Amino acid sequence: MRVLIVEDETLIAERLAKELTQAGYAVDTAADGERADFLAYSGDYDVVLLDLGIPRIDGLTLLRRWRGAGLRWPVLILTARGSWHEKVEGIDSGADDYVAKPFRIEEVLARVRALIRRATGAASVELHSGALTLDVRTARVTLAGDPVKLTSYEFRILSYLLHHRDRVVPRTELIDHIYAQDFDRDSNTVEVFIARLRRKLGPACVETVRGLGYRIGAV
Repeated sequence: MRVLIVEDETLIAERLAKELTQAGYAVDTAADGERADFLAYSGDYDVVLLDLGIPRIDGLTLLRRWRGAGLRWPVLILTARGSWHEKVEGIDSGADDYVAKPFRIEEVLARVRALIRRATGAASVELHSGALTLDVRTARVTLAGDPVKLTSYEFRILSYLLHHRDRVVPRTELIDHIYAQDFDRDSNTVEVFIARLRRKLGPACVETVRGLGYRIGAV
């Protein structure tokens, strides 16, 4: 899953990026509204964390612009503007949730997980496929109760496919959601990661649908 952090306070942005990366997300950051606007139209995100008081283009203007253009990913506002009428204005402008600064990182991570669950239709923090379980709170994967160690990219692929388990995911979509913007992407490496997943979880864990993409399989 891929997250965009729009935050001009360097320490906060770095901490959020570190925590989200450790939790298994691909992360892009933008320190001003112009950079955020560029990334919004060039990337495909699962959640956007948006500070309102950013330079060049403020957060509410960005949010209204994105919603007006039909961009639908969930947006979590992070801001020092904590009054009730500012929260109402943010939500009415298209935000999906709101956290006032200072915040606990655990609360932000929980809200990110909840927004992704809501957007993908997942009912639980545990994603299942047969004997396979992925706990998004702990980034822990088990097979028939036994822990399975995955690399960060193997985890991202498995997490994305499990969040979208009812459909075939095209390879281009998978690539968009496991790599950050500045990463040198090689579509062939997706095949390598999926081959590794099959070795660790069983050959049926990911099904290749010829000409269409990949679908999570029953293990």
